[in-house]
Amino acid sequence: MSKKEVRIGIIGCGQIAQQHLATYKEIPEANVVACADILPAAADKSAATFGIPNVYYSAHEMLKRDDLDAVDVCLHNNFHRAGVEAVLASGRHCYCEKPMAGAYADAVAMKAAAEASGKLLHIQLAGIYSNEVRSVKELIDDGALGEVYYARTNGHRRRGRPYVDGYGKPTFVQKENSGGGALYDMGVYHISELLWLLGNPSPTRISGRTFQKLAMDPKRQELSGYSVEELGTGLVNFSNGMALDILEAWAMHLDTLEGSFILGSDGGARLRPFGYFTSHGDLDIDGGASMGAAAYRRRKLRTEDGDTDTRDNSQRHWVNVLLGNDTLLPTMDLALNTMLISEGIYLSEKLGREVTADEVQALSVSTAKPL
Repeated sequence: MSKKEVRIGIIGCGQIAQQHLATYKEIPEANVVACADILPAAADKSAATFGIPNVYYSAHEMLKRDDLDAVDVCLHNNFHRAGVEAVLASGRHCYCEKPMAGAYADAVAMKAAAEASGKLLHIQLAGIYSNEVRSVKELIDDGALGEVYYARTNGHRRRGRPYVDGYGKPTFVQKENSGGGALYDMGVYHISELLWLLGNPSPTRISGRTFQKLAMDPKRQELSGYSVEELGTGLVNFSNGMALDILEAWAMHLDTLEGSFILGSDGGARLRPFGYFTSHGDLDIDGGASMGAAAYRRRKLRTEDGDTDTRDNSQRHWVNVLLGNDTLLPTMDLALNTMLISEGIYLSEKLGREVTADEVQALSVSTAKPL
């Protein structure tokens, strides 16, 4: 191993950056040496909390440093493109918070910029590192499900709309900043999990609806400028014959939804709670497993030094890739297809009909804002 640590800069010191910084603290090889935010109080607070030695109030100024290996972009969705392109142009590898961008057109441009730069672009898709997803992938890769043909993914909050229900800031529910609502917030995780398990097939046709129906506090509604969906639903057909059903809700009058699942000719699997289902002769078999025990064995038994799992979370994976200890999972392509599907649902709602992937690609308009 040629490097002992990865020197990291952070662009954006808001809510999500606090989670990123806390995770980096748990990775000995990750050294966050600089942070930047246009709000001095946010930058100063993050630096004080996490012991970051260099503070900037301009991302462009931070990118003038010559000692950064990688930069983590923690901005609102419509600022992702500008942040990522600036990082790549500076000659650094880039980690970007999900979703990839606020519009599919911007995500396409980001991928092109990464490929042209020769640097790595990694998107924060935390779900694909979960014990449940890793376990289902083992079943699929080992052929336990047979021919996979259908999947359903869902996300549920009883009443958890950002800001108006008490959590987060108004920017989360403003289309000009976030680009979308529940689909871009929760759906990104769940859709990308299923795409990863299905082999990231190419979408061909998308049908969807979006809703904003539940009452909210009038004062917070006015202050927030709420302009995104609380519920998004869709059906995606893929070029290989598979289908994916989607439901993502920030708020709904229902107690719970069953976890996302995948169906195959020889078996089925549910993610949360984990379950494996198959038949043997006259027997219909329902199986569970200990996710904790699986995680322990992955840490202890599957690596040479006995105590490091390079894929137990997105950031540890990223750091190990930059150290030369692992190969980057295709998060950029997964995130891009997730964007295509989400924007396809929005376009289907707008046009009142099923749309093709080609239409989404042709009609997508940049919503990117400057850094």
